[in-house]
Amino acid sequence: MATPSTGTPAAARPHTLPDLTDTRIAFRQYTDRGLLRAYWLFRIIGVPWMNATGRGLSQLALTLHLPIKGLIKATIFKHFCGGETIEESLVTAQKLGDAGLGTILDYSVEGQEDDRTLDRTTEEILRTVAMAAQRKDIPFSVFKPSGIAPLAIWEAVSEGRTLTADEAREWERVQQRMARICEAGAKAGVPVLVDAEEVRTQPAIDALVERMMERHNRERAIVYNTVQLYRHDRLAFLKAAEARAAAGGYHLGLKLVRGAYMEMERERAAAQGVPSPIHADKAAVDRDYDEALRHCADHLDHVAVMVGTHNEQSSLLMARLMQERGLAPDDPRVCFAQLLGMSDNISYNMADAGYRVAKYVPYGPVRQVLPYLIRRAEENSSAAGQMSRELKMIVAERKRRARVR
Repeated sequence: MATPSTGTPAAARPHTLPDLTDTRIAFRQYTDRGLLRAYWLFRIIGVPWMNATGRGLSQLALTLHLPIKGLIKATIFKHFCGGETIEESLVTAQKLGDAGLGTILDYSVEGQEDDRTLDRTTEEILRTVAMAAQRKDIPFSVFKPSGIAPLAIWEAVSEGRTLTADEAREWERVQQRMARICEAGAKAGVPVLVDAEEVRTQPAIDALVERMMERHNRERAIVYNTVQLYRHDRLAFLKAAEARAAAGGYHLGLKLVRGAYMEMERERAAAQGVPSPIHADKAAVDRDYDEALRHCADHLDHVAVMVGTHNEQSSLLMARLMQERGLAPDDPRVCFAQLLGMSDNISYNMADAGYRVAKYVPYGPVRQVLPYLIRRAEENSSAAGQMSRELKMIVAERKRRARVR
């Protein structure tokens, strides 16, 4: 990743905990106009009825081919996405790199399930790997399993069903796509993050990703699995995966997140009359997430971890765990990550203190990325305090700027 913006090598500086309330550092990448745009975006997203109305109208307008693409691209798309192509997104990558943050190019087209489209998505992911190999400010590549295979095949394999001849051929193509991506990452020295999906599809994903780790993670972590700690079984899964990696002589790559499908999973469980896979309350999720951080910190001899969170307490906990173990802030086995346009107080302040931080930078055609943006808005507007925290930080920075003029 780029050298932090202070210009002082991270390893040469004392390991001090960052101040995540410093709005001057958090928002210095924004002009006054950009900060005002962010203020109004979070105001709209934070009001449920306005959020829902905006989502519905945007989808309807694009479906009817009304001329609103320019408006979307100049507002919500500009704030949360890098561009429509890799090349457009490099402008954002350069700006992040200048501030000491890395970029994770995230091709965010969803809901495409025919083989031709899945193959095109695979080729696009391979392009992100190739670009990351060329640039120090793009330290990871990432993909969603649903981008390279229909959810139905992940579900069928996860359930252990006997596959039809067509399904067996489809499953073989899926394995080949994942193998190509992970092989490309290994050859280029670019770590590859495999995102998590719904509970019903995750067992097949976990098993295939672990096979890729066994193959490519012998010297260091190249392939990373994603663990969603809002599931009550994932802490045990993480510890078992760590034990298998230790016994198998390979490095375990993990991205730790809280989760992205909470309401969907609860509704599905209720409809099926089965226990919910999701923790009963946020306190339990937080407890498991922080315990997962501690477990990873205790096993960094064969574990690499991406702390994927917008939670300030968890971010500071990992920083303290590193400090207690005498690790440099830029230890290559630990990275922090947040979404572009969100939790800048965490990202920029931690990068300024010398930690390895990367931003997920979604990109893709506006029409095809809109479902991703809508889902992100739904996730984060349902997260307790998320929008109000963003707004409070932005308001504080606008007031600070007014005082110093």
